[in-house]
Amino acid sequence: MGYTHLLVAVSASPESHALVAKAVSIARPFQSRLTLITLTSDPEMYNQLAAPMMENVREILQEETQQFMDELVSRADYPIEQVIMTSGELSEHVLHTCRTQGVDLVICGNHNQSFFARAACSAKAIVGSCKVDVLLVPLSE
Repeated sequence: MGYTHLLVAVSASPESHALVAKAVSIARPFQSRLTLITLTSDPEMYNQLAAPMMENVREILQEETQQFMDELVSRADYPIEQVIMTSGELSEHVLHTCRTQGVDLVICGNHNQSFFARAACSAKAIVGSCKVDVLLVPLSE
């Protein structure tokens, strides 16, 4: 049995290339659909008082994230059906995407080594509440 729609949670980091490569290796034999999801940074969450001055920073962060996602898509060597760039709580967006788009496998990276870091990571929230299979891929730092 193969998966039909994979959702890969990535970040703007070099390790994301390994996650996409892993997803492609799972998707390719079954011609599965592949969607990437990432969080964009919101500068307002860092400093509410400076929010009006942060508009340019928001645009720059959005542009940088878009460029990284474009690079991931171009280097994937596999068709990427959709790229979702969002902000907020990653696990909520992953769960919503699984429910609304027929995702049957979520792939997340895990590079948290300490117990406390593992307890607080997004992957834990996804594994704990997701109704589909979740693959955690260990990433080196």
